[in-house]
Amino acid sequence: MYFSSNIKFLRKRQGRTQDDVAFALRMKRSTLSGYENNVAQPGLEALAAFSGYFGIAIDTLIKIDLGKLPESQVRQLEKGFDVFIKGSQLRVLTTTVSDDNEDNIELVNEKAKAGYASGFADPEYISILPTFRLPFLSKNKKYRTFQISGDSMHPIPHGAFVTGVFVQDWNIIKDKDACIILTIHDGIVFKIVENRIDSEGTLMLHSLNPLYPPFTLEVNEIREVWQFVHYISPEMPENQVSEQKTMMTSIRKMEDDIRAIQLKLKL
Repeated sequence: MYFSSNIKFLRKRQGRTQDDVAFALRMKRSTLSGYENNVAQPGLEALAAFSGYFGIAIDTLIKIDLGKLPESQVRQLEKGFDVFIKGSQLRVLTTTVSDDNEDNIELVNEKAKAGYASGFADPEYISILPTFRLPFLSKNKKYRTFQISGDSMHPIPHGAFVTGVFVQDWNIIKDKDACIILTIHDGIVFKIVENRIDSEGTLMLHSLNPLYPPFTLEVNEIREVWQFVHYISPEMPENQVSEQKTMMTSIRKMEDDIRAIQLKLKL
């Protein structure tokens, strides 16, 4: 039972005193103090009051030690994404944390992609993935890195490592967002998204490479969505300047050929 430590933890996170909370819940400060120090047990009405006040389900307040959760998961709870409130609407993410209780960035390389499709929700599988940290990313969000294959998102090259931030609510995905999506049938795909969830219950997925046509993905075929943050690649980007010079040379040659033809016609 973690109720006493949880309400104290949440109260302090919100910068509120016992007087503040007691006043809001219309109870004596001494009663609240008794709950926080585990010398008094709340009844159902008090449990419901605390649940409504913090926006977190009674089962969570009782069963989960919130103080040991990584920051990103506590923030998700505070935003209302609680498994006991949302039920099947909640997308529970299996993750790993470092020794200082901060989220790791797990790396899903090319060899691990096939296993990830079936093991993404398995704590044992996630625990064996390589992990690392990037100090310039927010500690309050959850990130994961995937190695992509193919040329459908060119100029991002084959073999690049693409990092995304976990998307809890798919409805907030904006048109033209780039996302890494775990699907039931196609595994991991990296595409530009057109959000049609409200109107059709689908995402329309586009490639950067125009040779690949867009396709529709039903929401019930999706398992995870990670919004693109950045990518890392050992390859140098293509020399666009060189390509432009080649094109300009070709254009000038065509112009010279046309002038030569015009001169012949005048003769």
